[in-house]
Amino acid sequence: MEHIDFAVIGGGQSGLATAHALLRRGLRPVVLEASDHAAGSWPHYYDSLTLFSPARYNSLPGMPFPGADRDRYPHRDEVVTYLTAYADRLDAEIRTGCRVTAVRRTGDGFTAELEGGRLSARAVVAASGTFGRPHRPALPGLQEFTGQVLHAADYRSPAPFSGRRVVVVRAGNSAVQIAAELAETAHVTLATRGPVKFAAQRILGRDLHFWTVRTGLDTAPLGRFLARPPAQPVLDDGRYRAALAAGRPDRRALFTGAVGPKLLWPDGQREEVDAIVLATGYRPDLPYLAPLHGTLDDEGTPRHREGLATAVPGLAFVGLEWQRSLSSNSLRGVGRDADRVARRLAAHLARR
Repeated sequence: MEHIDFAVIGGGQSGLATAHALLRRGLRPVVLEASDHAAGSWPHYYDSLTLFSPARYNSLPGMPFPGADRDRYPHRDEVVTYLTAYADRLDAEIRTGCRVTAVRRTGDGFTAELEGGRLSARAVVAASGTFGRPHRPALPGLQEFTGQVLHAADYRSPAPFSGRRVVVVRAGNSAVQIAAELAETAHVTLATRGPVKFAAQRILGRDLHFWTVRTGLDTAPLGRFLARPPAQPVLDDGRYRAALAAGRPDRRALFTGAVGPKLLWPDGQREEVDAIVLATGYRPDLPYLAPLHGTLDDEGTPRHREGLATAVPGLAFVGLEWQRSLSSNSLRGVGRDADRVARRLAAHLARR
C-alpha cells in the first residue's frame, strides 16, 4: 500500500487552495479528484452562471484572477479556465479519476479506500465541496407531483423549457438568476416561503464586496457562533428586482400540495405545471467519512471547529459554508481557511 503525508480529497477551489497552503510549508500533498478535471463543480453549473463578486475578489492564493477589467463579474467558463490554469501551475501531485470511497482510522493515521486501491496518509483534508449532494427538501406535495422535478444542479439552460410552465423554488441568488433567465421564454413563478430579500450590488459606486472586505466583515470569524447560518440576500444591480416587479418571473408563496401535474397554491388555485426547479442549495458531500465515528452528525454535517475535526485528530475540512467566515466557501475566502488549516495540521504532525 502506498504511503503519503497529506491526502487532500477534492481538486476544486478548496483542494487546490489547500495544496498551495501545504506546499508553502514545504509539505507534499497528494490531491485526489474524482472527476477527470481539476476544477471541482464549476464545469457542471448552469451555462449562464455569473459570479456576484467582481474578478478582483475571486483569486486563489498566488495567482490573480486574469483579465484587464478587474471590476467585471466573471462567467462560469472563466472560472473553469482559471482553476485549470491554477492546477497546471501548482507544483503538487493531482490525481484525477481518483474517487475516495471511504476513509478509516489506522493507528495514528488514515487509510483512504479508492475505487481500485488504497493508500495511507498521516493527515486528511476533506475538500470535496457540496455539488455532489444537492439538497432536496420535503416540500408539500412534491412526491405526488407527476411533472418534471429537477434540482438546479441538473439545470443547464432555458432552451428545454421554452413555452412551458415552470416553478422555481427558493429565494437565493441562483434561484432568482435561473428564474429570471427562464422567464424570458417560459411562464415562471418563483415560489418562496417569504418575500425575496435584496441587497444592493453597488453602494456609493463600489461593489458590495469592497465594503465587506474594507469593514472586515468578509473575514470576521463568525462561523463558530452560528448554529444555523443566516440566509443571504440576493445581490442585485436592479435587474432582478425590476424583473419581479414586472412579473417575469412572478412570486408566490410556496405551494401547499400537488395532485398529479397540478400544484395547489395557498389561495386555493390548482394549476397545471410542467416542471419544478429546486434551487434549494447543497449539503456537504462527505459520505466517505462515515467510517470515522463522531466526524459527522445525523445529517451528514461535519463536526469541526474552524475546519479541524473535533473528534478525529489529523482530519480537517476546507470549503464548508461559514466554516469560519462569510467568505469561507468562496474563491475569495477559501485560501485564508486553507492556510489556517494547513498551519494547524503541520503543527499537529510535528508534535507526533
